Amino acid sequence: MTDEMTAQLPSAAGRWREQLASWAIPEEILARAPENPWTFPVELFVSRAEAARRQLSYSNHAALVALPEGGTVLDVGCGAGGASMALVSRARLLIGVDSGSEMLAAFAKQAERAGVAADTVEGRWPDVADATPAADVAVCHHVAYNAPDLDAFTLRLTDHARARVVMEMTIGHPQSRLNELWLRFHGVVRPTGPTAMDALAVLREAGLDVRWQQWEEPRPGGFARREDLTGWVRRQLCLPADRQADVDEACGAWIIERDGLYGFPDRPVVTVWWDGSAR
Repeated sequence: MTDEMTAQLPSAAGRWREQLASWAIPEEILARAPENPWTFPVELFVSRAEAARRQLSYSNHAALVALPEGGTVLDVGCGAGGASMALVSRARLLIGVDSGSEMLAAFAKQAERAGVAADTVEGRWPDVADATPAADVAVCHHVAYNAPDLDAFTLRLTDHARARVVMEMTIGHPQSRLNELWLRFHGVVRPTGPTAMDALAVLREAGLDVRWQQWEEPRPGGFARREDLTGWVRRQLCLPADRQADVDEACGAWIIERDGLYGFPDRPVVTVWWDGSAR
């Protein structure tokens, strides 16, 4: 391959952006959607935050070993605190960043219940990075696939962590679980990439000395009612309420009940961690 051909190849960051862009919902389908397909149910994230304190994951341990006693934790894309509530045994302060005010309210409530101080910052990362204080450890779970500029996203995480950054993501795009349903209900073939390995390539290209581990264990949390789970799926598929029974039937073989909550089978997850640079 010539130098000229090599120069024309997209960077890892460029390939990441292109692959994420391919997940855009076709305009004609989005225009008919009766509800916003991109909203996330607070109930699901609250259940995960509540369960996180009872069941520490590989990612939680990776953060805990770097967190000093009485340290501070920055949780980016915090939801209700699924990534950070597991760290309250050592933390004195949790800082939650999220674009949703309802999620931040749930985060603050979970911190209060856990007996730890909490601050919140509303907005998208890294847009609000300059308004966010640094912490000893930064955690960011299941947000990477929502970050088209992953290089800039992770570099701002790095300069906001004194000890370590810990990211968690599914091995494949989280929406790929629904690809079969998009074909069934809309006749649309959805993408499959990017993957966690593509994310690692972006981080290394950005100069980060990352370490990673793939693992799989039951992910806590879920929906109290089966119909709430399938209703969320229906909204993601841009379908009206009168298609609820069809979606429920299509999801039937996938749904599992665990600890009284409904969800889908677990998928392989990757934990990625690297040193922070904040002082």
